Amino acid sequence: MSLYRDDGVVLRTWRLGEADRIVVLLTAEHGKVRAVAKGVRKTRSKFGGRLEPTSHVAVQLHRGRGDLDIVTQAETLDRFEGLRLDAERFADASSLLEAVDVVALDRDPDRDRYQMLVGGLRTLEEHPAALVVPAFLLKLLAHEGLGPELEVCVRCGIDGPMVAVDIGEGGVLCQGCRSGRSVSTAAIAVMRAVLGGGLSKALAVTDPSVCAEVDAVVTSAAEYHMERRLRSRRVLDGA
Repeated sequence: MSLYRDDGVVLRTWRLGEADRIVVLLTAEHGKVRAVAKGVRKTRSKFGGRLEPTSHVAVQLHRGRGDLDIVTQAETLDRFEGLRLDAERFADASSLLEAVDVVALDRDPDRDRYQMLVGGLRTLEEHPAALVVPAFLLKLLAHEGLGPELEVCVRCGIDGPMVAVDIGEGGVLCQGCRSGRSVSTAAIAVMRAVLGGGLSKALAVTDPSVCAEVDAVVTSAAEYHMERRLRSRRVLDGA
């Protein structure tokens, strides 16, 4: 087995036997990695508490012969304690982890995706806002080549007022071509800002109706392309 080091974010974990845990990490240089953390569920484990979902860690691993590597060291880079102590923010953080886990392939390095996730978690920790999760999901879709067309009508190509969005069609539609769900000018402007370099301006939006609309549109788009419901987006709704 070969030894390697990397930085990563813990996406999810599950128990293995009586004392071990399988950890899924999104790493900077090796992509999504699945590894066994031996003995972490024992009370005297040196790094068990460092390998929980949202943990940002520097790890040393041995590459295994199969799909699972072995964690031999783990040092905390970011604790993100604020996310774990607040149920709503932890649910938001879980949405980021879940979405990345779905789109990332095993051992497919993508430093931009990794940095996007770390940045999203830091924003939730330091400057939580209603649109952090929808903005992250929208940028993630765009990064994967799945972002909706927001500038022109996907059916006729005009750049006039857009009044609807149809995820199956690929984006926004004008009055003459409308299908799907209605969408306001304000919501479209926020989504354009997210993808057009105006993220800070978009995150400053606090209008509840606009935030709810953007969230609904982006979540629908993410679930459409991922072909699954994002469970963590519905925890607080009880759905």
